[in-house]
Amino acid sequence: MAVVRTTEQRYDHNAIDAKWQQRWLEGGAHKVNDDDPRPKWYELTMYPYPSGDLHVGHWYAMSPSDAHARFRRMQGYNVLHPMGFDAFGLNAENAAIQRGIHPFRWTTENMENMRRQLRSMGAIYDWDREVVTCAPEYYKWNQWFFLQFYKSGLAYRAYAPVNWCPSCQTVLANEQVINGLCERCSTTVTHRDLNQWFFKITDYAEELLDHSKIDWPDKINTMQDNWIGRSEGVDIEFDISEHGLEEKSITTFTTRIDTVYGVTFVVLAPEHPLVEKLTTSEHKDTVEAYVTKARLQTEIERLATDKDKTGVFTGSYCVNKLNGERVPILVGDYVLLSYGTGIVMGVPAHDERDFIFAKKYGLPIRVVVAPPDWDGGDLVNSAEFDGLSSTEGWQRIADHIEASGWGRRTVQYRVRDWLISRQRYWGTPIPIIYCDDCGDVAVPDDDLPVLLPEDAEFQPTGESPLALNEAFLNTACPDCGSPAKRETDTMDTFVDSSWYFLRFTNAKYEDGPFDTDKLAQWGAVDQYTGGVEHAVMHLLYARFFVKALRDLGLLDLDEPFERLYNQGVILWSGPREDEQISGQCHCTG
Repeated sequence: MAVVRTTEQRYDHNAIDAKWQQRWLEGGAHKVNDDDPRPKWYELTMYPYPSGDLHVGHWYAMSPSDAHARFRRMQGYNVLHPMGFDAFGLNAENAAIQRGIHPFRWTTENMENMRRQLRSMGAIYDWDREVVTCAPEYYKWNQWFFLQFYKSGLAYRAYAPVNWCPSCQTVLANEQVINGLCERCSTTVTHRDLNQWFFKITDYAEELLDHSKIDWPDKINTMQDNWIGRSEGVDIEFDISEHGLEEKSITTFTTRIDTVYGVTFVVLAPEHPLVEKLTTSEHKDTVEAYVTKARLQTEIERLATDKDKTGVFTGSYCVNKLNGERVPILVGDYVLLSYGTGIVMGVPAHDERDFIFAKKYGLPIRVVVAPPDWDGGDLVNSAEFDGLSSTEGWQRIADHIEASGWGRRTVQYRVRDWLISRQRYWGTPIPIIYCDDCGDVAVPDDDLPVLLPEDAEFQPTGESPLALNEAFLNTACPDCGSPAKRETDTMDTFVDSSWYFLRFTNAKYEDGPFDTDKLAQWGAVDQYTGGVEHAVMHLLYARFFVKALRDLGLLDLDEPFERLYNQGVILWSGPREDEQISGQCHCTG
């Protein structure tokens, strides 16, 4: 018998959803009771950028996390499942500029719409704990953390070559450059030299390689390990005393000290301070022209595997202390001052890059390991070390160098310090004042937050927008009272997200960045959900932040997130080349 369906029999999902969402709201289903005696569970999804509306890519991450939080509640846990907004940064600022409105207005409207969208989806978040990073009561603590880092030596200012995005008109951290392109807008990144603020993440490189206390996907751990790039090797000196300089030697780092008898040349980075001193008068013009050209390239361009390796002779030589041989000193753009010592030894018989370089410039090639095999082969043409295996020879030669005072075993890391300065408006002002008499002066804690002025001109010009706002720029020195200038760069938005999960435990706490009692109760995030594209940015920075705050005595945690789930990526019509490499989704904006 056929069933006749009437209008009344149809499922009206809009009405049903609205009914139960209202019931949940009135009944406080979203609220978390800190005094609940049940075991705790802290569930968190990476909070969104309010640079537009929520889309399926957001919900693809949020829905499994919401379902898992509900599952834990049914299992008898007291579940903290909060939500907030990563409201500062280039995403929101660029979107606002494109629409000709103020970033605050654009961000505020988007946050309100996102709240509506999340409620209509039926997600249960404790909105009483909402965190908004562009709120002064939040970014005040960004500034406070900066000052703690500054006082402890973890924050410092340095003149350095930086990655510059001509479109975004700001500096990018190394982690924000993907295959030579800006990870926000895909513009080709160029090179500039600027005075910038850094956080010393390199102080924690070794500890960040330890994943024993977290249950994360192997892929993420491997990506972080590769980014940190630990290398064991030897710092070895080459004698330059024949040139009559104050410096009597130059030092290079190598992981292949077993091949040191095969060195036939040494290459300095174009930026190395000894280049000018070691360049003879007859080679001066050539070297200066080469250095100028090399410094116009980004580090990414200089290290590209498909790029022709170039160099020029300085006219000077150094002496290999192990065999007394004089070898030429060149300048090469494939050597970076920021890695190792900024000097590399050329062993063309046992390094492909050095081999190509030596063939191009007619430099000698000497075999010192033969025949090559799985264990590296045996040493030849290596004086008293001939006949030793490459492995044993490495240790014996390193011992000899250390005993002779010519160098030492050491460890180098690929990771660089975190560059946090941004020449943009929509971010946390850096709380430093520059006084002609007192130098760099930290803003006193009682004067925090240094407020972001609402009337600043925020169109990107390449100069920090706050530098054009006289009311913000001009101030008095806190130490001597003389006229002074404020720092006009703002902080990288990843500073905001490096600790927001700590704030959720008591988002309205006023006496500090987080409530230590509540944090002790909730602890680290038990289950964190977010994209793999954050492996060497947000996820690495958050780990660094927690370890640094621990060492400053501010919290008792070693890791921010105990478990990590990567939900995958939704592609629109198909992957772009950069997405295949970086894991980013161009439909997410």
